[in-house]
Amino acid sequence: MSEMEPDVRAFLLRIVQTISMAMLWLLVNMTIGIYFDLAFFEGSPTIWNYIFYVWFLVTFALLLMYFRNKWKQTLNKKQ
Repeated sequence: MSEMEPDVRAFLLRIVQTISMAMLWLLVNMTIGIYFDLAFFEGSPTIWNYIFYVWFLVTFALLLMYFRNKWKQTLNKKQ
C-alpha cells in the first residue's frame, strides 16, 4: 500500500475519524433541524422544538466525549 510509518498512519486515521464523526453529527442535526423545521420557531416554540434542542445538546456532549476519549487513548498508548 504505502510506505507510511505506523504512527503517522494512526494519527491521520484518528484525524479522519474525528472529522467524519463531526460531519455525520452536523448532517444529522442539519437534516432534523433545518429540513424538518425544528430549529426555527414560528410564533412560539412547540414541544418538538424543545425535543430537538435537547437532542442537539445531548448528542453534542456525547460527540465531545467521543473526541476526548479518542484522543486520550492515543496519548496513553504512547506513554
